[in-house]
Amino acid sequence: MKSRTKWMVAAVFFVGMACGAQAQQAKGLAFQRAEHLKRGVNLSSFYAQTRDISQARLDAYMSTADMRALKAAGFDHVRLSINPALLIASPKTGTLRDGPMASLDKTVGQLLDAGLNVILDIHAEEDWKAALTHGDDGASNLYSFWLNFAAHYAKSDPDRVFFEILNEPSMDDLYRWEGIQDRAVAMVRRVAPRHTIIATAAAWGHQDGLLAMEPVRDENVIYTFHDYDPMWFTHQGATWSTTSWAFTHGIPYPSTPQNILPVLSQEPDERVQLELERYGEDQWGPARVRTEVDAIAKWAAERNVPLYCGEFGAFKDHSDPAMRAAWINDTRTALESRQIGWAMWDYDGNFGLASKTSAGIVFDPVILKALGMGK
Repeated sequence: MKSRTKWMVAAVFFVGMACGAQAQQAKGLAFQRAEHLKRGVNLSSFYAQTRDISQARLDAYMSTADMRALKAAGFDHVRLSINPALLIASPKTGTLRDGPMASLDKTVGQLLDAGLNVILDIHAEEDWKAALTHGDDGASNLYSFWLNFAAHYAKSDPDRVFFEILNEPSMDDLYRWEGIQDRAVAMVRRVAPRHTIIATAAAWGHQDGLLAMEPVRDENVIYTFHDYDPMWFTHQGATWSTTSWAFTHGIPYPSTPQNILPVLSQEPDERVQLELERYGEDQWGPARVRTEVDAIAKWAAERNVPLYCGEFGAFKDHSDPAMRAAWINDTRTALESRQIGWAMWDYDGNFGLASKTSAGIVFDPVILKALGMGK
């Protein structure tokens, strides 16, 4: 009996060692793959924020020469925004439409051929995300979509193609979203066991949500967050969210109690005045930006998971260009100091890095320099 007991103990020990080795290998793989996502840009309006995915518009949005220009500038990846509603033939079954998928395959192939790694970012519209907040239908549709979508791309190079479950889950119920995301990850794993998944927290994928989240039960996962803080600076003049932002212009960065005073004197709303006073007192600058990033880095280090900043940027219409560049530089350097890869928002939109001309894309040299590239 003693020899048999020793044999059983040894067997359990070696099985445990094998499982542990496999887990370490998978965990190591996620960190290795994160190295392929160091400097990127969001292709925000390619397959999202539009209903027109005709080949003519897709070709006009970005040429293969534009893709090569991104690579030559120093970017190693793109985050490709995709509205799933444009691809789905049947929400319940998740069946995909042949035409749109053929177009998407062509685009992904062109990006890879240009030397850019690709995050397939499921960038759903608000009604699609809202359906996840209650009942079962929205979640079931997400699972069905991922079963089909991940199966479609299962044969792509897992070192270069990444699956992001959902951009900015808008629900505030952290636990509900974690349960939905856990199951969505399981759906992906059924059909695509080798690909690295990018997961995020509820509450719009903000740092605060991630700090309240625990990792999913899968080792081959990178955790993403979006960093637009301080929003009073990065979203000044923006009309699509908080009403107050639309009417605030001239917000300075860095902020001090003194340099916010001219803005306060122009602001009639006492609630906004208080928010702006707080912004000045918080003294947003390089040190404060780094404090925010350090908190996320600490969360990841304690859980031994890799991090990625999927979006950061500043609305350019009403921000001082030099101040915008300073904030982008400070955020980028804070991320890189903690070995966190990033993707700027966005390519050519109202947060944009580049503009289109008849000769191709032209990069904003000041922003390119703020990103650590260019002269």
